[in-house]
Amino acid sequence: MPVVLSPTPETLVTRGWEDYALLDSGDGKKLERYGRFTVVRPEPQCLWSPRDPAAWEQADAVFDPEDEDEAGRWRFRPGAARTEAFPLSWRQARFTGRFTPFRHLAFFPEQAANWEWMDARVRRLERPRILNLFGYTGVATLALAAAGAEVTHVDASKKSVAWARENAEQSGLADRPIRWIVEDARKYVAREVKRGSKYHGVVLDPPKYGRGPTGEVWRLFEDLPGLLADCAALLGEDADFLLLNAYAARISGLSLAHLMKSAMPDREGWIDWGELALSEEGADPRAIGLSFFARWSGR
Repeated sequence: MPVVLSPTPETLVTRGWEDYALLDSGDGKKLERYGRFTVVRPEPQCLWSPRDPAAWEQADAVFDPEDEDEAGRWRFRPGAARTEAFPLSWRQARFTGRFTPFRHLAFFPEQAANWEWMDARVRRLERPRILNLFGYTGVATLALAAAGAEVTHVDASKKSVAWARENAEQSGLADRPIRWIVEDARKYVAREVKRGSKYHGVVLDPPKYGRGPTGEVWRLFEDLPGLLADCAALLGEDADFLLLNAYAARISGLSLAHLMKSAMPDREGWIDWGELALSEEGADPRAIGLSFFARWSGR
């Protein structure tokens, strides 16, 4: 029986934990807590009004965008402590937060819903081999390794991979079986397909646009179909999952799900799909949809 597509979407809502919370939202922005810092970042979807305007005045840092590509600068409240880096965590994963020039703080909190899903799947398996593409600062890699996986972490940025390795040290996971690869994801996957390599799971979290270490250009809509097909070819007969996440205004969970199904015509299993969202704290919380996903489960 071919792979079955869920007939309905799902919204996976991430709520706060010790080192993260969505405190309030509105007027095209969100007020968040990252560790000991409260920050304000643009979020055009927040068309409503903030509930606690006074709290926004006490934010430690506000991001001011300078162009449509999300580059900009951070403006710190007078008297607020400034730092290049600060500690954060999610379960066993310990990692460093930073005020980057692209509005985020070195991880994407809505992905916690996917980390939980992968954690549960990996703990059912005996030391599975997992490939994490576009691994960035490595929080997903650390979650997988902590759950018992052997992980190959691939990212085109030497700086990001070095950062991810530092995060592994902080987490006490440096001795786990993690391979750190600085390379264009498409080139690495194509070589793995030629080598006949097989994995129990693949994580694919590409940007809308990016560049490889030797100038390769990545464009989501042009390059994703081919890469996803190659990722499907890397799944062994006993493979357990394939996770695809994307941040792009012109895409949807449904389109990712259909693309995923077309990439694995000879597979059985189930594809669920939908949206990842962050939820405010407190009574009657509002939630913000931030990315789209499709996930194949083999069992």
